[in-house]
Amino acid sequence: MIPLRGSISASGDLSPLSYICGAIQGKPTIRVLSRTSNAVYADTALAETGLEPVKIEAKEGLAVTNGTAVSTAVAVLGLHDTHSLAILAQILTAMSVEALNGTTESFHAFFSQTRPHPGQTECARNILSFLTGSKLTKVNNGANGILRQDRYSIRTVPQWIGPILEDLVLAHQQISIECNSVTDNPLAFEGEFLHGGNFQAKSVTSAMEKARQATQGIGRMLFSQCTELINPATSQGLPPNLVADDPNVSLVFKGTDLYIAALASELGFLANPVNHVQTAEMGNQSLNSLALISTRYTHTANDVLSQLIALHLIAVCQALDLRAMNIEFIELYKPQFTEIVADHYMAIDNLEPISSNLAVNGGSTLDENKSSKCVASEHPPSISDSDGTCMSFGRFIECLWNALLLSLETTAGIEPPRRFDVVAKSLRPSILDNPSFSRDPELIRRLERFTRALSLSLDDTWRANRDAYLAHGDATHLLGRASKVLYTFLRHTLKVPILASAELRTPATEDMQGRQAPTVGSYTGAVYRALKDGTLIEAVIGLLEPSG
Repeated sequence: MIPLRGSISASGDLSPLSYICGAIQGKPTIRVLSRTSNAVYADTALAETGLEPVKIEAKEGLAVTNGTAVSTAVAVLGLHDTHSLAILAQILTAMSVEALNGTTESFHAFFSQTRPHPGQTECARNILSFLTGSKLTKVNNGANGILRQDRYSIRTVPQWIGPILEDLVLAHQQISIECNSVTDNPLAFEGEFLHGGNFQAKSVTSAMEKARQATQGIGRMLFSQCTELINPATSQGLPPNLVADDPNVSLVFKGTDLYIAALASELGFLANPVNHVQTAEMGNQSLNSLALISTRYTHTANDVLSQLIALHLIAVCQALDLRAMNIEFIELYKPQFTEIVADHYMAIDNLEPISSNLAVNGGSTLDENKSSKCVASEHPPSISDSDGTCMSFGRFIECLWNALLLSLETTAGIEPPRRFDVVAKSLRPSILDNPSFSRDPELIRRLERFTRALSLSLDDTWRANRDAYLAHGDATHLLGRASKVLYTFLRHTLKVPILASAELRTPATEDMQGRQAPTVGSYTGAVYRALKDGTLIEAVIGLLEPSG
């Protein structure tokens, strides 16, 4: 057992290495860990295992204590974890693209061909591969006033993570060389001793500074993605705080929003270089690398980033479930919507009823490009467009349906049933502005009945669909190859469910009877432990192989 502190990593890691030297000599004041993780003294440990204490010969004591072995070993462990976190960050980005209804366009190979940084190229290729098979990404042509470009947090990830990956490759090279180097002093060469400074561990420090800067950059990116998922102003129609029920009474991911802000801030602090060099050994060691200090804080940064990744994973899977739940709701509701519109507006001016097939599919035998004025006796029924040209009733339903979809996306932050009152009323201008209905003497009363029926129907269907999804919902059929693996790991291996009020509500005391009362924090802890013990990265490492 060696102390965490006490080395300036200048003439090597003198203090921690001296403990190792003392242990192999059987010093009775040096403690070592047994196979049962119990601490025993070195002399007892050697005696119990039948080993003889090592007798240090000439220069051997100096060779053992004068080198960078401790800081290098700690750096190896830390860099291994940072590599794993960088992989997970790219997978989480792919999941965020899906959750935010983003496009794959940002990861097109042409961007890397015109700016061929190797890290950018690798990152874009990875994310594009991770998104293979996704049904949640879209082609954005800027129609209907939708922002043509994705937000920076997902659109510029190859350019953001690319340099980080390059830094980690260089750090890996530095540590690999250090692991296979002689860092003793002096060195014997052809019968003479050469006095130099191979013990100065600045290469280790340099590698660890890169790793810590990497954790800060990755953390800042994931923080932006996660907050944009939680914020309804940026989430492309997701409810505020990713609530699966009433947004007025549930703030389930509000704590996550605060937590990741604290973690991102701490990562920024930890990214500072360890450069507070002090002159030591009565002025002899005027330059010292502080490598062991830097490696220790790299482990701390990895721990902080692991917590942020755990929170992000739970949030993005919640967002993916909400997307899937909304898609199921839309698919379930469209036939009902068509029926309600037909019931209230098919018979105006004695128009004959439209066939059920026409109503459901939104089709018509009427020439959509016909420019003649609509007449009440025409069959199949038709309606005037706002410019007075003829529009099929099926086309009219589609126009109303598109308006309803847009309203649903912009009202996700309103509690039901008021939300659906707002949605239903948002269709009024499309009806009032239509010349075909302006002659209807029952226009206002008919509009009120339609609005009320639509609102009630929306609310009933939404609640039924939500309850069914919370009980049995699964988003895997919509996900890309990487999202599917992590989503399945979270939902089935770690058994972290979609989070709703009923799932997190503390049972009454008399109903507890040994039942657990989970929290967002307890679920986050389960993901964090899977990160630390390696099971999470093992589940996804195969995704780095080319798809197909």
